[in-house]
Amino acid sequence: MDNGIYTTLNRQSGLMQEMQVVANNIANMSTTGFRREGVIFAEHVADLRGEEPSLSMATAEGRAVDLSQGVLQQTGGRYDLAIEGEGFFMAQTPDGNQLTRAGAFVASPEGALVTAEGFAVLDAGGAPIAVPPGATQLTVARDGTLSADGQPVAQVGVFLPADPNDLIEVAGTRFKTAQAPQATGDGAVFQGYLEGSNVNPVAEITRMIAVQRAYEMGQSFLESEDSRIKSVVQTIGR
Repeated sequence: MDNGIYTTLNRQSGLMQEMQVVANNIANMSTTGFRREGVIFAEHVADLRGEEPSLSMATAEGRAVDLSQGVLQQTGGRYDLAIEGEGFFMAQTPDGNQLTRAGAFVASPEGALVTAEGFAVLDAGGAPIAVPPGATQLTVARDGTLSADGQPVAQVGVFLPADPNDLIEVAGTRFKTAQAPQATGDGAVFQGYLEGSNVNPVAEITRMIAVQRAYEMGQSFLESEDSRIKSVVQTIGR
């Protein structure tokens, strides 16, 4: 097969992956705590060991998570928490501890602070947070200190991944990391607020159009090459 076709097919594969990421971003532009993702492309250059020049191909090697701040939206919810600045909440899941910015928490029947999926929210020491039964006033300070009727009972953990590039999306708004995240006090916790998605819909739609046009150009080239090869074969076969 011609090198130009190999290169174009490789490019088309990467563009398809980018289109899927863009579509997922747009679908979650109203999802609480969603982090926009982008595609990381890497260029690979091969020596053809002949008179022809080297062959360059770009492949989609992975995804990058956009950690920019989303807009904080006031809800007044007792257990709704949002982080302003760096950091993530940590939830205890069957697949290990995972990070999230989605702070729509609730109190479980057992009195634990849990995510909407029912996973325990962890304190700064990595332990589940218990909500005292019967507490009439529950407040969360900017440093994450949770107080019940004026008495401090826990501190909601705010964690940072050891390497921001290590984040792997596993369930929409939850991420896992290869290395254990570290507790940090950099992010401020706001009670009664939720953080919206950090997706810019106009930018994503513009990006989608650009990717679609690039894919169509590649498809046009492949169709043109297919016609050219068929023509050559027919000519030789006469």
